[in-house]
Amino acid sequence: MLRLLAETSGGLTVTELAGQLGVNRTVVYRLLATLEQHNLVRRAPDGRARLGLGVLQLARRVQPLLRDAALPALRSLAEEVGATAHLTVVDGGDALAVAVVEPSWTDYHVAYRVGSRHPLDRGAAGRAILAGRGNGEAPPYVVSHGELQPGAHGIAAPLLGVPGVEASVGVVALGELDPDVIGPRVVKAAEEIVAALG
Repeated sequence: MLRLLAETSGGLTVTELAGQLGVNRTVVYRLLATLEQHNLVRRAPDGRARLGLGVLQLARRVQPLLRDAALPALRSLAEEVGATAHLTVVDGGDALAVAVVEPSWTDYHVAYRVGSRHPLDRGAAGRAILAGRGNGEAPPYVVSHGELQPGAHGIAAPLLGVPGVEASVGVVALGELDPDVIGPRVVKAAEEIVAALG
């Protein structure tokens, strides 16, 4: 029911919900009453049900789940490649870093902070997310050079196959990154995170 309401900007009536869910209207009334009590759904004066503000509270709890699922793959990626690894999600029109792991053995590396943000159309992480929207036509990974910081190089792959999540996994370094070697490793890290979330 929440997914149907999220996909319909104008809201749905009890009859429409019952039809789309394939259940009796009585069941829909009971579900709506419970969801309203938790502020997950609100009913307008015209009787149409819409998402309530309580879903925002639930959404805030998703980032820690993503971060926890991603950290093992990010640690492995950072150590193996010798570059700072990150998980980035969509936040409005921006790419937002929600998990970052720096390699332990390098003399220097890019310091990339959790909470860092940039426009989606700049940098490998954001452009990989946009590429992931390409209906199966996404390139396996995206490469960037100096788009966010002079001298920084990035490679990122979209996180595909997690419903409702638009994200990418990537690495950033001050030196050149060989896309033919590191690109497939970044894609593998993305697949590992998808599996951890499944």
